[in-house]
Amino acid sequence: MYKMVAIDLDGTMLNQYGIITEKTKDVIKKVQEKGVEVIIASGRAITSVKRFSKEINSEKYFISGNGAITYDIKNNRILYENVLKKQKALKIIKICEENSIYYNVYTENGIIAKSLNYNTLYYYKDNLTKPDENRTHINIVENVYDYIESKNEKILKIMICDEHKSVFNSIVRRLKDVDEVEVLEVSHMSRKIIKQGTEEIALEYFYTEVSAKDVDKWSALEELMKIVNISKEELVTIGDNANDVKMIKNAGLGIAMGESAPYVKSVADEITLSNDEDGVAIILRKIFEIN
Repeated sequence: MYKMVAIDLDGTMLNQYGIITEKTKDVIKKVQEKGVEVIIASGRAITSVKRFSKEINSEKYFISGNGAITYDIKNNRILYENVLKKQKALKIIKICEENSIYYNVYTENGIIAKSLNYNTLYYYKDNLTKPDENRTHINIVENVYDYIESKNEKILKIMICDEHKSVFNSIVRRLKDVDEVEVLEVSHMSRKIIKQGTEEIALEYFYTEVSAKDVDKWSALEELMKIVNISKEELVTIGDNANDVKMIKNAGLGIAMGESAPYVKSVADEITLSNDEDGVAIILRKIFEIN
């Protein structure tokens, strides 16, 4: 009997417009009514994951920053953390600045950036449709290096984006030379849709994420399983991307989304439909025998 389901957000629970459909919410509610804990395990910042947790009535725990933070919702505190050391973060920022590539820093309080572009532009547009308490906090500063150096905020990860694969790959090679950090291997572009009035604008870019060494969602889930006293055989995980591979591979039942890359699908026990086809709802109905 499965006791917990950990679900990724982007490309998984959320459709291409960044929305959890009513169908998915309804099925998650029915899974919860069976006594199963449904949690979010995402690369997003704490404020963003907290908002979506509330939307699906997940009231106990979530994982953010790709496993950098495991959060206790009820007591509003961090249970487990593996965050970037400030000096490592400053080194990554310096590399990005020297190569004029776009980057932003995810901290415990939100996202720090010099301008709105790529992922931060997407979050900014999404924020326009949300009340203040449900918005992803974005802090635009003139000098990110100086800001990070002067603050003592926990640093979850640094996201680096570019439209040009050759430029992007060159930076990734340099980042891999930095010791004691994890550089996420993503072989495809991120594709998101922004609605602007009646117009739909596509955002497409290559990206990587730099975290502290050994940060991943599975490590965070292992710590959480100890706290709630369940085994990996009692855990279901659902994801679509490189940062989901370990949790899909190691859980009692690992599910890959229909649009996942082949290397993600290869480690999954089952493959469901895409995020735009309510793949999460469909597989949960099957697993938990929901009509």
